[in-house]
Amino acid sequence: MSDLAAAPHENRQMAQWFGADAERYDRARPTYPDALVDRIVSLSPGKNFVDVGCGTGLSSRPFQAAGCTVLGVEPDARMAEVARRRGLDVEVAKFEDWDPAGRTFDAVTSGTAWHWVDPFAGAAKVADVLVPQGLIALFDNGFELPEAVMTAQGEAYRHAMPDVKFEPPSKKDSEEDVEEYVEQIYAKQYVKAAEGILRTGAFTQPEELRFEWSRVCTRDEWLDQIPTQGGLNHLAEDARARFLAYLGSAIDEIGGSFTINYATVGIAAVRR
Repeated sequence: MSDLAAAPHENRQMAQWFGADAERYDRARPTYPDALVDRIVSLSPGKNFVDVGCGTGLSSRPFQAAGCTVLGVEPDARMAEVARRRGLDVEVAKFEDWDPAGRTFDAVTSGTAWHWVDPFAGAAKVADVLVPQGLIALFDNGFELPEAVMTAQGEAYRHAMPDVKFEPPSKKDSEEDVEEYVEQIYAKQYVKAAEGILRTGAFTQPEELRFEWSRVCTRDEWLDQIPTQGGLNHLAEDARARFLAYLGSAIDEIGGSFTINYATVGIAAVRR
């Protein structure tokens, strides 16, 4: 199986894309809603957390702000270095290979990163490092863009790659984006994650997490964020520049900003 065709946790080439511009990732990516953080903290028996695949610390800092002590575990040293500069203690390792050195934790969290972890080996490692009644909480952000922005992005791809056929999403697709995301993330990712958790025999039945929120995003913020999503990595530099220039002009034409609707979803389970 080629690296690009591998399951996410086996796809090291794709996993390394994000650390290539770790500063941008930290600056541009969204964080997570307070309601999610409050729920996870309330389910945990204490405030000693480990954050798996912490990246630059976007999923760790909200828990630090809530009074938790957070240790990050991150395989990409470039991402870890940014996280350390932002005040997070990080150990560089794949979670499955990480040595907790006898330490135990009240909660293990993972924000938009568990798909890079083997769901079975990862769940077994979590069971080993949690205290009794400790919590595992896995979560991801999904979002819905306004139809005008989705259409503009389709046109931007066509402008950047005129020889490649591209069909922009329809209005119906746009309206269903968040709901489809929620269904797909549970079906494709969290069913497997829950299977790994339950296979250990160490956890309660996972409960679903879901929190909806929104934010206004400016033209410059979106042009800064979109290269961190991986979809532009396959473009040559000149094509990427054409894409961003076209999209920036299109966002200017709709007022220079727009509202993104988010759904943060995941699962949580308690160590028996």
